[in-house]
Amino acid sequence: MKKHILTYGLCGGVLIVLLKLVEYRFLVVEHSIEIYGGLIALLFAVLGIWLGLKLTKNKETIIVREVPAPQSFTLNETRLRELGITRRELEILGLIAGGLSNREIAEKLFVSENTIKTHSSRLFDKLSARRRTQAVQMGKELGLIP
Repeated sequence: MKKHILTYGLCGGVLIVLLKLVEYRFLVVEHSIEIYGGLIALLFAVLGIWLGLKLTKNKETIIVREVPAPQSFTLNETRLRELGITRRELEILGLIAGGLSNREIAEKLFVSENTIKTHSSRLFDKLSARRRTQAVQMGKELGLIP
């Protein structure tokens, strides 16, 4: 008895699948023009949206503008006199802080490179600095350079 019920149910299931397949094929065959037209319309709509976004996309323009900062630096004259730093040594310290080499400073001030070395070594002694970076740091801390 169970065998008959199982066979009957299996045949019913196969028949339903067969009918759905025939219905689907009939639907596709009967309305194939509408389906193809819809697919083409969808393709062109997607292409139009993509192309419209590409063509009307705002291009970023980056504007770099340098705004000079207000100069509120005041030279610490008392510290300058206490250390005994001359105006020429102070000028050389400023150029060192600007990142110039001894040769570039010499060319800028129209003196020899040995003169610059002498001024900078005296400046280092007065500031108790061993290196150029230390001298610049000390000059900033003491209010000698901005």
